[in-house]
Amino acid sequence: MLKVRIIPTLLWKDFGLVKGEGFDSWRRVGSVLPAIKVYNRRDVDELVLLDITATPEGNEPDVDSIQGFSTECMMPLTVGGGIKNIDQIKRLLSAGADKVAINSAAYETPGLITEASDRFGVQCIVSSIDVKRHADGNLTCHSHCGQTDTGKDPVAWAKQCAKLGAGEILLTSVDRDGMMNGYDIDLVQAVTSAVSIPVIASGGAGNYDHLVEAIQVGGASAVATASMLHFTENTPAEARKALKEAGIPVRRTLK
Repeated sequence: MLKVRIIPTLLWKDFGLVKGEGFDSWRRVGSVLPAIKVYNRRDVDELVLLDITATPEGNEPDVDSIQGFSTECMMPLTVGGGIKNIDQIKRLLSAGADKVAINSAAYETPGLITEASDRFGVQCIVSSIDVKRHADGNLTCHSHCGQTDTGKDPVAWAKQCAKLGAGEILLTSVDRDGMMNGYDIDLVQAVTSAVSIPVIASGGAGNYDHLVEAIQVGGASAVATASMLHFTENTPAEARKALKEAGIPVRRTLK
């Protein structure tokens, strides 16, 4: 089993970071640079930074800001939000991003994933998939920060993204986002069983047991979390310790 990564997620809106529930991110939780510096000290495995206003407002990725953030970031950085073409991806990677997360644009131009992975390498391309569970139990993928129902089945779409050349999948449950009541394990398990590329479980983590469940039951290769680290006393170091005690290999051995 590959070593499991613990990945804090930062939601970037206008001039600061936000968090909320179900993609309704209204609560201000600080600024990007101080958060990056905190996670540098906490020695996390990776960091995901998502500009949640870029796509809905039709904005370009803020490459200048990413360059400033990446200069301070001592861990691999995945950047998403507003990405529509190869030139933007090139500029973000040149600015210091290690990976880019592609979501909405892939539904309109699936070939973007293939072109990007061919040009920059599969390790740089993350397919971000946001999923809502409907009252009848059916699941569909949503684009534009959860605002648009694409009608696509998440398992089928994940398989297509993997076939197109995505290096990994960031799988987020919109319904569980910010609730801290656990990941949608059925969703995670369905996707991990269908693809051979790594799947990052996202949306719902509230304690260390949720992380363990996503890996041991859901089959996730990594776990992303935001509220659990923003609003509780839980820490990346203790999360890593909990995974290790559950018999899950982690990227760094605790001293």
